[in-house]
Amino acid sequence: MKYHFIPDETPYTGKELKNHWIYRNFGILGDSVVAFIGPCEVNQENMVDLEDVLNDDYIYSKKMLNFIVEIFGISLQEGVLLQRLFTSIVQDRINMLNPEAHIRRRGDDLFFDDTAKLSVSICTVSPTSILIHTGINVDPQGAPVEASGLATELGMGDQVEPFAMACMRTLAEEWADIRLSCCKVRAVG
Repeated sequence: MKYHFIPDETPYTGKELKNHWIYRNFGILGDSVVAFIGPCEVNQENMVDLEDVLNDDYIYSKKMLNFIVEIFGISLQEGVLLQRLFTSIVQDRINMLNPEAHIRRRGDDLFFDDTAKLSVSICTVSPTSILIHTGINVDPQGAPVEASGLATELGMGDQVEPFAMACMRTLAEEWADIRLSCCKVRAVG
């Protein structure tokens, strides 16, 4: 899995969650993850989570660290498992950098103080791949729910890029190890 941090401020609208978006925009072909910082606003038209659509929800954050993952050759269920693994990677990294934060994971969501939502995440299928978006609030101002942010509540504003790189590197290492583990076993039965 290749990974890349996009240095330019880039908004996330939901339109970016499509097959080969990473390849078309950054020339990275194959299993990959990219991260970028920018405002986040996902309206009903670009909402992937049908529960959010039925509830007439929307996603907004003044500034968010966004990760887009694209993986080929796996099922949606495997994609959701990878999404949960990545959420745990992010949780572990925050708790390591800021042990007093006590970030909690519920499903694919992260919370500060058990109620202030720190993240959004969705996994979906495209005609050619599995796509995951995970967004971590940097500054959650304007969010439609009680929210927290890396810069605001967690004091990590100056660490966002190295934090993103460490999370992506860990995911890439885990993915490579998972693939290797599948290759090194013999069949039984």
